[in-house]
Amino acid sequence: EKHTDIAVKNADISPFINSLSFTPTQAQSRVINDILRGFESGIAQNRLVQGDVGCGKTLVAAAACFAMAQNGYQSCVMVPTEILANQHYKSFCEFFKDFDVNISLLTSSTKTKERREILQKLKNGETDIIIGTHSLINSEVEFANMGLCITDEQHRFGVRQRTLAGLKGNNPHILV
Repeated sequence: EKHTDIAVKNADISPFINSLSFTPTQAQSRVINDILRGFESGIAQNRLVQGDVGCGKTLVAAAACFAMAQNGYQSCVMVPTEILANQHYKSFCEFFKDFDVNISLLTSSTKTKERREILQKLKNGETDIIIGTHSLINSEVEFANMGLCITDEQHRFGVRQRTLAGLKGNNPHILV
């Protein structure tokens, strides 16, 4: 067990859940609650969330990111392809449209000027959630306060790549 300095004092995500146009399934609610209890425990989680395509893993990830943002921490969502990064970015923007949660998208096709702005906002702590491809593990990517690192389709990344993403924070919670 690794202790973490990431202090999630209030993992009340009911405003987020109540904003949804649907009710999460019992399984989604159970997994979300397990993750939130883990955030409050003071022990860094390294958790596998497994489920079929379309079962709602993205909602679980968004709920976890919401709890982090509410507590002043940044979240990183690393995915294997640009197509998936764009899909997640759209989903997260829709999930958080009623909230003051700043989301950025970083991929290899992000233009230089925009990339510089994204990296600056991330380093300053203005960005709550960054979604991207393996571009997120580049040395130029610095977080102000990463609390959560999510790797989607983790089997498509090497162990070293997944580890590098997590090292960008101070012992963050890990979800794969």
